[in-house]
Amino acid sequence: MTDPGHEQRTVLLERNLPYPPEKIWRALTQPHLLEEWLMKTDFRPDVGAAFSFSAEWGAVRGQVLDAEPHRSLSYTWGDDHLKSVVTWTLTETETGTYLRLEQTGFPADQPRYFMGAKAGWPRFLDKLEQVLAGEEAGQ
Repeated sequence: MTDPGHEQRTVLLERNLPYPPEKIWRALTQPHLLEEWLMKTDFRPDVGAAFSFSAEWGAVRGQVLDAEPHRSLSYTWGDDHLKSVVTWTLTETETGTYLRLEQTGFPADQPRYFMGAKAGWPRFLDKLEQVLAGEEAGQ
């Protein structure tokens, strides 16, 4: 029997974006662009590279697990109490890119992290779309 305290929850978001994968990849991996839609960071898309994201509310630490330019990016995301994995998948479509975000590893007995991610990621993705649109307009 499974211990309910060890069950894992996942946040999954999907969007069809009217931009090529290369453009979205830049927004997911370049610190100056990440800061515009997510948080301040020293991120670099090199497997094994450690990084942090910081905001007014605190900080998140991570390490790059996988980076396949223009296709997929995966990294750990957490603090002293949360050990999760964020995976971005980019699939080119006729009209742009299908973007899939999956964050796994939320313990069922820590709903605050899961609820925070469920509420936060849609807002972050909205900001990402604004950054992409601004870049498209040459801003």
